[in-house]
Amino acid sequence: MKITLLGTGTSQGVPVIACSCDVCLSDNQKDKRLRSSVMIEVDGQTIVVDTGPDFRQQMLRENVQKVDAILFTHEHKDHIAGMDDVRAFNHKWKKDMQIFTTKRVGDALKREFHYVFSGDDCPGIPRVNINTISNTPFKVNETEIVPIEVMHYKTPVFGFRIQDFVYITDVSYISDKEKEKIKDADLLIIDSLRKKKHISHFNLDESLKLIEEVSPKKALFTHISHFMGKHDDLLQELPENVSPAFDGETILLTKSK
Repeated sequence: MKITLLGTGTSQGVPVIACSCDVCLSDNQKDKRLRSSVMIEVDGQTIVVDTGPDFRQQMLRENVQKVDAILFTHEHKDHIAGMDDVRAFNHKWKKDMQIFTTKRVGDALKREFHYVFSGDDCPGIPRVNINTISNTPFKVNETEIVPIEVMHYKTPVFGFRIQDFVYITDVSYISDKEKEKIKDADLLIIDSLRKKKHISHFNLDESLKLIEEVSPKKALFTHISHFMGKHDDLLQELPENVSPAFDGETILLTKSK
């Protein structure tokens, strides 16, 4: 399995518009963060989690030629706004894009992208097929995916486990039952917004507490804001098996026997 961090930033990205803080002015490329998304290449297919406002830029940067399915975590704009650009894959492969999400998020997509679902068959619109999922394992072709339901303040959000990889973004609470699905992963990518407490995201201490509890071999932070500080400074503060992710980072995982 190959995991590529397409974006590791929070809803505004980093740098933030009109901000002149040290992080936003940093010339370190690891401090440049597009909106959060991840790409998983497994079982001969490519799966993307979330299509934020930077989806087009991320696909071009990574030279992605094919996406087989998109999983949506929730309906906030920084996670769905780029869905229109799946039409490039429609044109190339002459088939609908397979989308997997809850009914609630599917309904939000139908509102936000009403022209896609209007039935008018307008030329040039993205072609998508919504597969409705719930909090039970499902398959994308031969790949089993386990949803992990967490709370983003009052908004339910799905994280996902594929084999020994877990991805969770936009989280402020995880029940003990859902934590069982996270335990003993080879790689956990987890929301960690900033150092101060936040109403709808894990802060640094909360992310580290979860990591200690579920014991992944390696953990990476995502959905990072400029308030977290510079990448290299944060790296020096963290345990050996924990680091802030950065845009374009790739990780190879070997399937457990």
